[in-house]
Amino acid sequence: MRIEAISIFPEYFSPLSLSLIGKAQENGVLSFQAVDLREFTHDPHRTVDDTPYGGGAGMVMKPEPWGEAIDARLSQMDGVIDLIILTPAGRVFDQRYAEELSKSENIIFACGRYEGIDARVEQYYRDVESVRVHEISIGNYVLNGGEVAALAIIESIVRLIPGVIGNPESLSEESHNEIGEVEYPVYTKPAQWRGINVPEILTSGNHGAIARWRQEEAKRRSQR
Repeated sequence: MRIEAISIFPEYFSPLSLSLIGKAQENGVLSFQAVDLREFTHDPHRTVDDTPYGGGAGMVMKPEPWGEAIDARLSQMDGVIDLIILTPAGRVFDQRYAEELSKSENIIFACGRYEGIDARVEQYYRDVESVRVHEISIGNYVLNGGEVAALAIIESIVRLIPGVIGNPESLSEESHNEIGEVEYPVYTKPAQWRGINVPEILTSGNHGAIARWRQEEAKRRSQR
């Protein structure tokens, strides 16, 4: 999978060199690049924003640098490209969406700032062949920019790629799996901590009973 993120703060994505995602890049499972939007400006101040038409507070990101940046990335990619525009007005991201995007070959994240990206950018690329545009939100709240949202989505997507997680069985048992439930509570040694014991069933060795207990606990937590 090839992922690129366009941002005025490309250094925001340095955590992607860590942990399992970093190993996925080392092993060639994932290719990631952060692109500086300001490299596609042509004035001394490297301007990426301007006042909104119609008035109002804040600044809007200009379409010209975005168009040049996205075009430059598209020219380096083959096949279908998923262009993800991060916006509080987008479809709320969930595990099903992560599973869908984990099958993509190429993803570009457009990480807006200020009052957002000029709406014509989204409009234009919806008509470009081989590009699928997604407007995505990670929740009903507002961030300063799309970088944090992109990091969350990237981690959610990449961990579903075969070969990234060491034990693939863990994916089927975790929260928001195909059944849609959250995960059962988990415990490790010691058997007693600060006066609280691990549920006795988990130390019984009865794997059938343990499986039933976990299923019941997952259902209870999901309903709660």
